[in-house]
Amino acid sequence: MPPPLLLIAAGGTGGHMFPAQALAEEMVARGWRVKLSTDARGARYAGGFPKAVTVEEVASATFARGGALAKLAVPFRIGAGILGAYLALRRDRPAVVVGFGGYPSIPALAAAVLLRLPRMVHEQNGVLGRVNRIFAARRWVRTVACGTWPTDVPDGVAAVHTGNPARAAVLERAGAPYIPPGDYPMSLLVIGGSQGARILSDVVPAALAALPEGLRAHLRVAHQARPEDVERVEAAYAGAGIGAEVAPFFADVPRRLSEAQLVISRSGASSVADIAVIGRPAILVPFAAAAGDHQTANAHGMVEAEAAILIPESRLDAATLAGHVAAILENPDAARRMAHAALDYGIPDATGRLVEMVEALTAKETT
Repeated sequence: MPPPLLLIAAGGTGGHMFPAQALAEEMVARGWRVKLSTDARGARYAGGFPKAVTVEEVASATFARGGALAKLAVPFRIGAGILGAYLALRRDRPAVVVGFGGYPSIPALAAAVLLRLPRMVHEQNGVLGRVNRIFAARRWVRTVACGTWPTDVPDGVAAVHTGNPARAAVLERAGAPYIPPGDYPMSLLVIGGSQGARILSDVVPAALAALPEGLRAHLRVAHQARPEDVERVEAAYAGAGIGAEVAPFFADVPRRLSEAQLVISRSGASSVADIAVIGRPAILVPFAAAAGDHQTANAHGMVEAEAAILIPESRLDAATLAGHVAAILENPDAARRMAHAALDYGIPDATGRLVEMVEALTAKETT
């Protein structure tokens, strides 16, 4: 008898794909077959998935981008994706379908509804995304696994707090010993995500340049910036005499997190989860344009745990940020407490909790 098949459906951003990857890694290790259903954009994030995972690209689209004609074509592209997914699922019937949000997850989830397959969704953020909200509100999924708690879900929807699954590369660094700031080289990591990096590139270099010279001289910065901003951000750090590595993407973020004395970051769900699992002090700047202001919701738990400082985008300026950076880096005891609080807040076994839900769905189907 062939091993059971898990179909993972996820949209084309790191926020959706990283927890999907974590689940895939664990299910492959448990002997399951795993397929990933996504679009061409999502397939670019699939390089970190286990080689045993089959990646199937589906037709999909979003109303959030493109002109009027592109928006008119969205239902037809999604419809074509659903038909293709329906035929694929009939040929190779999954034991469970798990959606991680994003428009590319619609075809597989919709086909699972039509075929009455066991299905669920995982929501990374403190506010349900559009696709997950549609499937939850209409009872088209049996349960919602929540990465952030509490999560705003429709009345009557069964929600379970699992936390956000962390990739194996993050779990390898979970709870790495924290070296508090001091009179020696200190690492500061700045990560902003593809959409939210611009304002951090505008403000962070100026804020660090405003720090006292004795503190500034010890900084070693790794700053993720949009490609078009890399040169000016490098020049800003060089002008302030701050050693900095600036790049559009860091493939080794878990290592950099584990070595950091402080992290300045947007509060995407995966970023918050990774910071907490490794256990590092953070200054979080929620992306103001995030749907439903979900990044503010994502940050609340860390802030309430006293592991992070939240600065709303509307209040972010060089002087404000410099004050918070100095308050942390000049107070080793406070930084250490923040690191420990982050670690206490993190859920390193989030993947295991999600696996239990997947296996429970399979058990219900077979009994």
